Amino acid sequence: MIISLENVTKTYPGGAHALHGISLSVDEGEFVFIVGDSGSGKSTLIRLLLKEIEPTSGEIYVNDRQLSRVRRKQIPRYRRNVGCVFQDFRLLKDRDVYDNIAFAQKVIGASGRTIRTKVPTMLSMVGLAEKYKSFPDELSGGEQQRVAIARALINNPRILLADEPTGNLDNNNAWEIMKLLDEINKRGTTVIVVTHNLEIVNAMRKRVIALKKGVLVSDSLHDEKTFR
Repeated sequence: MIISLENVTKTYPGGAHALHGISLSVDEGEFVFIVGDSGSGKSTLIRLLLKEIEPTSGEIYVNDRQLSRVRRKQIPRYRRNVGCVFQDFRLLKDRDVYDNIAFAQKVIGASGRTIRTKVPTMLSMVGLAEKYKSFPDELSGGEQQRVAIARALINNPRILLADEPTGNLDNNNAWEIMKLLDEINKRGTTVIVVTHNLEIVNAMRKRVIALKKGVLVSDSLHDEKTFR
């Protein structure tokens, strides 16, 4: 398995309970949806996997590493193997598409030669080869999300986390992004998608983990009745 949570609980300061005794595992190469109402703990789970926050109790293992043993200075290196895409894209507004994607390579000290090879490859993969000089505000929402996906994948992470990746997109663009994530998964990347979009969940028929008020209430291959 590539991800394992063992009895993980997260309580925020002030006593807000986000997760209660969550235990689950994800095998390498899986595509998993995480669903649940607002406040169910979905985004908290993503933040824990990114090591943005720490669990109150329990243990998390990612890529065979016990996250409680990953020191602060080691977190950037850990995150190279965990790409993440967000609902609001989080692109650098003052940089064009090429430089937004290249930025992730520069952070890890990749050579200029490597960057010049990998960025065009990623642009082609997400269907934006002709948009490399465009700035984020010149792109549609779907195109911006494609740039974000390319940036998340350029360092070849084993895991891609997508937190509401279609939340700001219309239906057509949402489906295009999901098709792209499915293709990325078929190439070997483990993909975990947090979403409210049950139409997409029901259509794609992947494994679905359902949370409710911080508790894992269902973990199975697609079962439409569970999520209504």
